[in-house]
Amino acid sequence: MNKEQEHNFIALLEKHQNIVHKVCRLYTNNQDAHNDLFQEITIQLWKAFPKFRGDAKFSTWMYRVSLNTAITLYRKSKRTISTQDFNGVAFKIKTEQYDDTEEQQLKTLYKAIHQLNDIEKALVFLYLEDKDYREISETLGISEVNARVKMNRIKTKLKTILNP
Repeated sequence: MNKEQEHNFIALLEKHQNIVHKVCRLYTNNQDAHNDLFQEITIQLWKAFPKFRGDAKFSTWMYRVSLNTAITLYRKSKRTISTQDFNGVAFKIKTEQYDDTEEQQLKTLYKAIHQLNDIEKALVFLYLEDKDYREISETLGISEVNARVKMNRIKTKLKTILNP
């Protein structure tokens, strides 16, 4: 990766890092696991960036890599996130402290979402991020119709969880 690509990557990651924080919040239960997953997703984004062709928006591509990394690690470790060594990467990323005070009112919803399976979590996450079904299907690699059907089933499931 040349210096220009490296600078582009850092700028895009800093601009869109809240996507990664939100994915981490969805798939982890404590700050240490959140930090580990954030680091692992950053490594995977770094490794995959040279292959990013710009066919989709950077944020869509970032959702896809982030969710795939989280789901893969979640399945492998059953909530214990393992990471790779980050020392080989020669740049520093300015990270913002993730402030979830604005999301406190969503605590009950997040608790319910944690009860969903990993694909359902990803779909709900993208839906809550105001992604349309075309972008959701593109990010998750499923058809639009399948995304709509799954989302309707998830809404019913969440209603049952939230109002037993």
